[in-house]
Amino acid sequence: MSAGTTCRGARTGAVGLRGVTGTLVEVEADVAQGLPAFSLVGLPDSTTLQARERVRAAAGAIGTPLAQRRITVNLSPAFIHKVGSGFDLGIAVAILAAQGTLSPEAVADVVHLGELGLDATLRPVPGVLPALIAARAAGVRRAVVPEGNAREARLVEGIEVFSAADLGQVMRHHGCRAPLNRPAQKVLTPRRPPAPEADAGARRPGLDFADVIGQAQARRAAEVAAAGGHHLMLQGPPGTGKTMIASRISGILPALEDEDAIALSAIRSLDRTFDAGGGLIRTAPFESPHHTASAPSVIGGGSGIARPGAVSRAHAGVLFLDEAPEFNSRVLEALREPLETGDITLHRALSVTRYPARFQLVLAANPCPCGLSWGKGTRCTCTPMQRRSYLRKISGPVLDRIDMRVDVGPVDPMRRDAGASESSAEIARRVARARQSQAARFADEPWHLNSQIPGPELRRAYSAEDRAAAMLQRALSHGRLTLRGHDRVLRVAWTLADLEGSARPDTDHVGLALTLRGKDL
Repeated sequence: MSAGTTCRGARTGAVGLRGVTGTLVEVEADVAQGLPAFSLVGLPDSTTLQARERVRAAAGAIGTPLAQRRITVNLSPAFIHKVGSGFDLGIAVAILAAQGTLSPEAVADVVHLGELGLDATLRPVPGVLPALIAARAAGVRRAVVPEGNAREARLVEGIEVFSAADLGQVMRHHGCRAPLNRPAQKVLTPRRPPAPEADAGARRPGLDFADVIGQAQARRAAEVAAAGGHHLMLQGPPGTGKTMIASRISGILPALEDEDAIALSAIRSLDRTFDAGGGLIRTAPFESPHHTASAPSVIGGGSGIARPGAVSRAHAGVLFLDEAPEFNSRVLEALREPLETGDITLHRALSVTRYPARFQLVLAANPCPCGLSWGKGTRCTCTPMQRRSYLRKISGPVLDRIDMRVDVGPVDPMRRDAGASESSAEIARRVARARQSQAARFADEPWHLNSQIPGPELRRAYSAEDRAAAMLQRALSHGRLTLRGHDRVLRVAWTLADLEGSARPDTDHVGLALTLRGKDL
């Protein structure tokens, strides 16, 4: 390139992520006459801004140094905050095309994702799965990703993916004769994800309901919770099986449908915990944060773009809070919105990030701080004030959102009814049949489970039989239930009917649902 030459401008693609939502970013580069300078604009964060040093060193490492001119790179749209090192490759390719090393036409319609090392190696970045899903939705059909993200990238159908180990391979792929550190990679053809597993109960062979001794009502409540997507609270003294039951609920949930599998896999991709070797995540997750966990770790948060928390990692699965009254009240109160809406919205100064968070909440609690206030409570050392304040740590509005609240008392292993329980595989088959009934009933609706039926629609189109509806109305008028409690009892009654193959809830179903609900006021 002669000293008097004015270089061309060029552009290529990248993707900016805000949660699991991606935005196609146009990386524009201009290389012009003037004193050597490298400007990066378009609202980059500090990590993205450091791409200037990484790109300059990487280009020099493969023998194609950046031109000693005034280089300007714009990340458009400029009003969206750009976060992370995943823009490195797109910036490098756009500059090399602008200075004539690459053909601008060859890179214009390609999305480039990846972080560059100073030796030009291409390193994997989080969020490739949601990024390529967003790129596909924007009409992009070709993408270049690091080798470490290749398996994850090829889960996205409809995009031709090329994986590379370093910047030199990317340049060769686009027609430039650049030095190679490793053999060139072939284009990966997308493959279909594996079929859902047939037996939901066999996915966690180490955790089987057959191990639970007695506790028929609690096991029944766990089955109902899994069948209809309901929230559950287990209360009782230590050692009665609360944690055993809760930890086995995800094992009786059906394999995830495509929509939930993609959402959960995208969340795990952002969290750097996604193993793409087995395809999309089809197993319902189980998250159990410790009671000392902070609000950002459970709900999500952090500086810049907020990261997903336990409520999002438990999407389409179970969020278990053991020793629930010991959790910080801020954590418990922050659960109100996702319990109602099925997602969580995190506001920061520069962005608003939304994550899916449709989980089943399972709480376990002792009756008092020492745990011995059960039955006659003769061994309990807590004062009446301590017992009241302990249970009040879970506020009324949170408890009101729990569909079932079940007492789990001590079990005598010598009793005849305390023998071996049903296996998870047997329970999972009943849960699957109940969910199939719901899928057929809600085929034309935007919801899929009984727990998701909107209140007005529930009372209008999904009422119980007349006598059962009258029973519910009496409980509401006598102050046993709030209006929200009325709706939640009716949803549980529908699930009980589905488990028994009934067309509509009757008095038996509503009566059991009321028993499982307990008293609201």
